[in-house]
Amino acid sequence: MTNKTIQGLEQLDVDISCRHSLLCSSIWGKGFSLSFPIELKNIHLAKHGSDSGVYDKNGRFVESKFEEIFAKHSKTHPDALTNKELKQLLNSNKEANDRKGAIAAFTEWKILYYLCKDKNGLLHKDTVRAVYDGSLFEKLEKQKASKKHA
Repeated sequence: MTNKTIQGLEQLDVDISCRHSLLCSSIWGKGFSLSFPIELKNIHLAKHGSDSGVYDKNGRFVESKFEEIFAKHSKTHPDALTNKELKQLLNSNKEANDRKGAIAAFTEWKILYYLCKDKNGLLHKDTVRAVYDGSLFEKLEKQKASKKHA
């Protein structure tokens, strides 16, 4: 998984600082690794204050919390977030006196938005779901490949 993750990010032209931000929080409990592996068994350790609550404290996906993101915040398009709506989401999840968690949430969501928004500036629900089910990088790679062949 480690090499696959790094190769996927490289194929998507994601620079090293961005890769580090995306991956480092899931390796807690292990020694440092330059390959920045995503350790799914440790995903619960990547939880922080001011997060969306889509993963519970044990790292289990909570469908209702995922749906809540779009029910509460996607006003312009029912299955997508605009940049403004994303800012509203981040503000609504921000906990008092939680600067570190707020920065982590901001970084995670803004990187996702930057990498995955469509040409109209929309971050689609199926793309966000792909973050949680682990298929995001494969999805992005397929999109990139199809653009090359078009």
